[in-house]
Amino acid sequence: MNRPGYDDGSTLTRPYLSSTMAEKSITQTLRNQTRARQSAPATKVPVPPGKAVGRVDTSFLETLIGYNARRAALVVIAEFLPRMAQFSLRPVEFSVLTLIGHNPGITSRQLCATLDILPPNLVGIIQHMEKLGMLEKRDHPTDRRAQGLHLTETGKATLPLAEQTAYAIEIDATSRLGLTERKTLTSLLRKVYLQTD
Repeated sequence: MNRPGYDDGSTLTRPYLSSTMAEKSITQTLRNQTRARQSAPATKVPVPPGKAVGRVDTSFLETLIGYNARRAALVVIAEFLPRMAQFSLRPVEFSVLTLIGHNPGITSRQLCATLDILPPNLVGIIQHMEKLGMLEKRDHPTDRRAQGLHLTETGKATLPLAEQTAYAIEIDATSRLGLTERKTLTSLLRKVYLQTD
């Protein structure tokens, strides 16, 4: 009987059979080696103990306006949330209430532009305040596509109380600042976000 790939004279007639068998053998060997490596326990290289941190170094962050402004805002917000809960108002909702109260008929587009709020986010805020009975929508006098926002009687009664509370919160949260320092800080921050000369 002839061997596969050979003639009667034992001459290799189809050398590709030998090459294919060799490739299969190499592939199987590589697979076995990979499995052996995966099953072998990994050798852990000893790592020296780390350095303990005592006082956290925030010196670089403290040179950044954004970091300082954020930290200051967190102090104010920590006072704001519990004390404004009596009105069911969060910071952005208080801002909306104040703008509508001082600008009767303001549109949603104008609110978004003034407070830098995305329209979908403002929708939820307005719905919340409508449920509280603080604002209502009316037809715009000149733009049929828009609606003006107005405070209801409840909103009008809430506004001065909420503004007084907000002002008291600011005074308490910045108690380490004098009146002149507080005015200077406010003026400088406005220069940053208004970006106007």
